[in-house]
Parts: sequence; C-alpha cells; structure tokens
Amino acid sequence: MDSKSKYQFLLLNAFSVPTKSPYAHRPMDGAKEVRLMNYNNIKHLLDDVDWDLHNGAIASYGDWPVETREEFAYAAAARLPIVREACESGKYNGIVLLGGGEPGFTESREIAKKHNIPVTSCAHSQFYFASLLGNKFSVIDISDLHNMYYYDLVIKHRMTERCASIRNVNFPMPRPGVTINNPIHEEKKSALEGKKSEMVEVALREAIAAIEEDGAEVITFGCSASFWLQPFLQKRLNDLGWDVPVLEGYSCAIEMAKSLVNLKLDVSGLMVPRGHSKMFRRKKSF
Repeated sequence: MDSKSKYQFLLLNAFSVPTKSPYAHRPMDGAKEVRLMNYNNIKHLLDDVDWDLHNGAIASYGDWPVETREEFAYAAAARLPIVREACESGKYNGIVLLGGGEPGFTESREIAKKHNIPVTSCAHSQFYFASLLGNKFSVIDISDLHNMYYYDLVIKHRMTERCASIRNVNFPMPRPGVTINNPIHEEKKSALEGKKSEMVEVALREAIAAIEEDGAEVITFGCSASFWLQPFLQKRLNDLGWDVPVLEGYSCAIEMAKSLVNLKLDVSGLMVPRGHSKMFRRKKSF
C-alpha cells in the first residue's frame, strides 16, 4: 500500500476458512480485488483510498461461515489481535470491519481509541445512514440463526424505534448437516449472468412487504453474503415505482470511515475511555 491518499484503510474480514473448505463462500487467495466480495460494486468508493485487505483469522469453531451467536463470539475474539497489530503499525488512519454481524466492533473501537483511529462496521453504518434517509428501515437477512443475532445488534445500537423489521429470505450459509437446495453463491452467479435468481425474487417480495406492511422507507441487508443483492433489488424496486434507497454494509462502512477521517474524529472518550482518565463521570445515566 502506498501513502498518496489521505485515506489509509485496512479492510478486515470477520473470519476466513481454509481455501479447500467445501463451505468457502468467497475467494481466500489472489489479489485483494479478487478476495474482496462484490468489489465491482464498491471499487468507485476505493478509488481515492490506499487500502489493504485482511482475510480475517481462520475460524476456530470449524471450516464454515459464521452464523450463530457462539460462532460470532469466537470470530470477535480472533479479530482483536489483528486490529491491535494494525493500529500499532502506524500504517492506517481508518479500519473498516467487513461482515454484516460486525463481531468485535465495540472492542475494536476500544483498541483503536488509544491511537485515535476510527473504526467502522457494516451494521452500525447501515443503521445510521438509513436513519438519515427515512423514518424507518428494514433488514433483509438470510436465516433464522443470523436473524436473531442481528436482532441483538438492533437492540445494542438503540435502533429499535428505527428498525421496522428483519425479513428472512431463508437462504442460510453452508454448514455441516444442512441441506441447501439453492446455495447463495449459485444464486449470485445466476443473477450476475442475467438469469433468474430465486434469492432476488424472494428478497424483492420481502422488501415490498417491509415497505407495505412494516412501514420501512429504506432497505438494508444483514449478512454480508447478501450484500450482492443491493443493485438487483434497487433496480427491481425502482422499476416497480418504489422510490426507496437500498443500502449495503461495505459501502456504508467505507463512506463512514471517510467521513470520520475528514472530520478528524473517532469514538468519544467518554463512551470508550482510553484508560483511567484524569476526568471521569461520577454517574452513568440511561
């Protein structure tokens, strides 16, 4: 990575699996542009960024993608040493945590605070951009397991009054013991080839239901494995006459990181203390 841009970012995946894993859902080898999911959709946002991509720590729970609360806990713990090393390297002025479930986000902000480096993540960034664009947003997500983990994130980020619903398209990630008739990567391949994708059709149906039945004015996504749907869903909604923004996490997290660098800001030292500060609050109220 050179140092010509004012944006020096590390993009960090939530986890990785062995290259030969039968459950791999993204490339683990090759150039960073190959390994970054949906690169063609977001490359214009990276044109002015000097960026590195880290695959993420090898999953310790197994060789399949993270989806349960337990697996997210393992992924969060494994991610933190990578964040610490990146901050201490002096190479970066922003860290973008990839992955819809943002494991280790709060802890990463705590680590980066000591270095005045902003950390952004996909769910958090989508929530706040969506809140700029409409009164309520809905989340299109992949499975019951992931839905309920993501439900916790809505509560954690105090978005229960802004989130209209989480809508399940029921295209779970591959894992041992689960039979999947239409794997996500095959649905994505069909859509990119201009063929019918059942996942696109179900996402469209659920997005319309979120708008008509739940009161959503913006559509977002849960799992990063579904972010590829964004341009397809945006076009289909627009073609039907729905003037509704459709957001995905990578774009939001990258743009949020740029904004914080431009503003010369990182997380509040009251929310994330650097340590035992000289000034402290005697009371934390709700």
